[in-house]
Amino acid sequence: MAARRKKADSAASEILLPYQKAWMEDKAEQKIWEKSRRIGASWIEALYSVLEAAASGGQNTYYISYDKDMTRQFVEDSAWWARLLGEAASDVQECIIQDEGKDITIFRINFDSGKEIVGMPSRPHVLRSKQGRVVFDEAAFSPEFDEVIKAAQALLIWGGQLIILSTHNGEDNPFNLLIKRIKDTDEGKYWSLHHTTFDDAIADGLYKKICLKQGRKWTAKSEKEFVAKIRGIYADNLDEELNVIPNRAGSKYFPRPLLDRRSADVPIVRLELSGDFLWEAADRKREKIRRWLMSEIYPILGAFSGHMFGGMDFARSGDLTIIWLAEETEQKTPALRLSIEIRNCPFKEQEQIVMSILDFCRQRNRLGGFAIDSRGNGQQLGETAMLEYPGAAVQVMLTTGIYAEWLPKLRTYLEENIFLIPDDEYTKADFGIVTLKNGVPVIPDVHTADRTGKAKRHGDSAVAAMLLIYAWLECSLDPAPIYVPVRKKKEKAFVW
Repeated sequence: MAARRKKADSAASEILLPYQKAWMEDKAEQKIWEKSRRIGASWIEALYSVLEAAASGGQNTYYISYDKDMTRQFVEDSAWWARLLGEAASDVQECIIQDEGKDITIFRINFDSGKEIVGMPSRPHVLRSKQGRVVFDEAAFSPEFDEVIKAAQALLIWGGQLIILSTHNGEDNPFNLLIKRIKDTDEGKYWSLHHTTFDDAIADGLYKKICLKQGRKWTAKSEKEFVAKIRGIYADNLDEELNVIPNRAGSKYFPRPLLDRRSADVPIVRLELSGDFLWEAADRKREKIRRWLMSEIYPILGAFSGHMFGGMDFARSGDLTIIWLAEETEQKTPALRLSIEIRNCPFKEQEQIVMSILDFCRQRNRLGGFAIDSRGNGQQLGETAMLEYPGAAVQVMLTTGIYAEWLPKLRTYLEENIFLIPDDEYTKADFGIVTLKNGVPVIPDVHTADRTGKAKRHGDSAVAAMLLIYAWLECSLDPAPIYVPVRKKKEKAFVW
């Protein structure tokens, strides 16, 4: 045991940052870490769990979270630490167990000590008849927070431990309410509370570790630029994401861990036009857009083997126009293939882009459906597309009712790994501003920074994604004919 701890201490001195070491040294029965994003909290807890499981007289660790991939990652991180420390442990095992009549997936590694680290979903029932430590990760995003805590605290009777790690998810979230009780009442004497902001992590050397891992030289200038970039990405979300201050406006609807787990290498094609473009000759503008489509868009669309479905959030100036295009797979799921970001493009040329994309897919028998944000300036484009491609192109008036119905469907497809988004910080920031207000997901009147740092975004990607899902579920590949009523001969038309 002493040799193992010595080896772990040696690894810690070389790898861990001060706030991570402080967590390792805290042996409290119940401890909470309210934290900024991506500071290595789960990773260091995996080390602690390995040391506990490998030690003589140690304990099992039961890791629970709302996300399957996040759970798998924790167990894989634990296996990595076990190999680094030379601890005898099995490979990661994926098993199916029954929970109240339903099959659920768990991940497990076994140690020669007879102990184990098990990753499970965040349901209170999975802790029945268990003994050991419970690690509740991104707890603020669990729909059963209070029930899980009650179930986990039962393990303390026989010497277990309860660990809670999370970023914030709204001021009225059960996670924040528990922290308030810890700070303001006698309940605090039963807990150890850790608090690490993004600035705390930077001061402790987080960016230096990032440079070391990426093989880049650290400089004070590059660190300043890195911090400015991260803060620019989050803009109005700084408090909750980085400063560990819960958002008073409501709970974040798309948790950042979910977005990180459901992102992929999807190409983003950007078109940003100058103010002078508007005044160029019409045929010259049309030719420029045609060449852009030929070089940037058609090659990607031409590779589609399934039907194309798309969603468009329209903007003329200020915000972005964003078009998301997906291909329906053989498994009948929408696989995102392309995100198009357009800034400062005149109305006529936006119509050219949309109609060209739809026509390209129709000519190749690949047109599935396309939903257009048609509230405000997008209405004319939506109407034009709808008349040209009846059944395939649809107008969607963005209202609270539309958000209430369709954002939950988008979130469900993300949670069930049916739909992925681009692995892009600015795209994720669009999703990050969606807020749960009075039980309904809405896009508040806040903006995040554009990649140029000169302009703003307003949840544009989230709207495009929602409209893509709308098109995929609602548009018809074989629309019924449209009947236009014929005026009777004797009927007189009223002339204004």
